[in-house]
Amino acid sequence: MSTQVATNDAASDRLDARDFAQLAALIGEVAGIKMPGGKATMLEGRLRRRVRATGTGTIAAYCDWFFAEGHQGEELTHLINAVTTNKTDFFREPRHFDYLRDHVLPAFLNNGRRKIRMWSAACSTGAEPYTMAMVVDAFAAQHGAPDYSILATDLDTEVLEAAQRGIYPAAMVSPVPPAHRQRYVLGAREAGRMDVRIVPALRAAIGFARHNLMDERYDVGEPMDVIFCRNVLIYFDKTQQEKVVRRLAECLRPDGYLFLGHSESIAGFDLPLASVANTVFQRI
Repeated sequence: MSTQVATNDAASDRLDARDFAQLAALIGEVAGIKMPGGKATMLEGRLRRRVRATGTGTIAAYCDWFFAEGHQGEELTHLINAVTTNKTDFFREPRHFDYLRDHVLPAFLNNGRRKIRMWSAACSTGAEPYTMAMVVDAFAAQHGAPDYSILATDLDTEVLEAAQRGIYPAAMVSPVPPAHRQRYVLGAREAGRMDVRIVPALRAAIGFARHNLMDERYDVGEPMDVIFCRNVLIYFDKTQQEKVVRRLAECLRPDGYLFLGHSESIAGFDLPLASVANTVFQRI
């Protein structure tokens, strides 16, 4: 009797095929994230966090509750947060930032552009937009222009909160060049803490907001001069990739620049973009 109960309890705490299929379809529809069968174990592990948070007891009970009428709305945000991947580093794929400093910003300066708008379209915990801000701010300090503002967005509300705080483990800023670390990174406020803070002036130049790249329209205001959307397309299928890049291109002003991840390609897509460097494109 007790053995049978234990077996049933164990089975209810596993993600069965029916629930996986329902969740995978929903996650794909809402977030564009591909969930092939090989990701069932990963999803099961992520769901355990939500089981504990909701007090539903088992994965089976959580899925029953989640799909019941009235429960998807608020919990859907938490579920998407749980399944998103948030790998990020300061100065990740550093050649992009070299190109921004050595080619894009001088071109803007030569064209008389005194103000620029930039967008980090999958900002995670903030390392990318803060890196962008460091590069542009240092250039502006040397050349007297441009003024800049950065929009930083992500689907995951939890990483956005971390990005807004601008506090990181000290080891995480090791890729930041020493001159930038000295200028833009502050030590911990409390002795003995092994974390650092981004300076307030840099944080003030960045506005954080939730945005879903699966949306049909991107309401981001005036056209952007530079968009970074790196290492997120790899989670979408080809059809979604082309739609997302097309919407990003529509948000660029003529001659604006789009930076994608080094492992991402838009080959074969019919887009108003010309390649100007490795995974760097210009609006035409």
